[in-house]
Amino acid sequence: MRDRGSIGAFALVAALCLCASGARAFDESKYPDLKGQWDRIGAPRWDDKNAPLTDEYRAIYQANLLDMSKGGQGDDPTYLCISPGMPRLMNVYEPMEIVVTPDTTYVLIEHIHDSRRIYTDGRDWPKEVESTFAGYSIGKWSDTDGDGRYDLLEVETRAIKGPRVYDSTGLPLHRDNQTVINERIYLDKADANLLHDDITVTDHALTRPWTANKTYRRGNDRKPVWQESICAEGNHHVRVGSEDYFLSEDGFLMPIRKDQAPPDLRYFKQIRK
Repeated sequence: MRDRGSIGAFALVAALCLCASGARAFDESKYPDLKGQWDRIGAPRWDDKNAPLTDEYRAIYQANLLDMSKGGQGDDPTYLCISPGMPRLMNVYEPMEIVVTPDTTYVLIEHIHDSRRIYTDGRDWPKEVESTFAGYSIGKWSDTDGDGRYDLLEVETRAIKGPRVYDSTGLPLHRDNQTVINERIYLDKADANLLHDDITVTDHALTRPWTANKTYRRGNDRKPVWQESICAEGNHHVRVGSEDYFLSEDGFLMPIRKDQAPPDLRYFKQIRK
């Protein structure tokens, strides 16, 4: 009769073999080489002049621009270190890293919680999902030219919460947060150091789906150094009630608009002079 020690050793070897075979199941050569550090090309903007906004949201946009011209922030929440949310995350305000695994493609950006998970494991949409600024993303890799290597990642993102705008101009998305975003992510055919993201936004603030192309360039350093970006560090913006103020270098609250009233001090004991 085989002793228990031999049976245990056999089981351990079998388990290790299974782990090793599982590790070999991910064939990295079938995926595009996305390693390195990617930076956006051009300003982090959307084409506001050609945005197919409804009349209601065109008026909201004009109100945002007017507020900003007077020193306000419009509807842009990021000055308080709130995540930009999708699709603004893909404006890539800090360098981007893309990590491909069999089940998930990770988009890592060190800017106000801009990182994303794109599930590529064949899952269906969950019946219930908690909305997040990055949203819930399901993707699929495709080999469009039949050379045996994936060259296109198609992604759909839903369950995106707000408040959100497209960029720092305050270009708005609908406040119902029913946005659906479809992306086509692929390397440039002529230059493997260029990465494209064709982003199509379907949103109730638009009269039709709106597509924009974002392009990123890979740096020459194949072993880059990744920095840390902490929005709250040194942020002088302060919101009290429904009003925004600014903290001066000497630590005092300042108005951001001409003739702006001070905050309500009803809960503070007034000091008589």
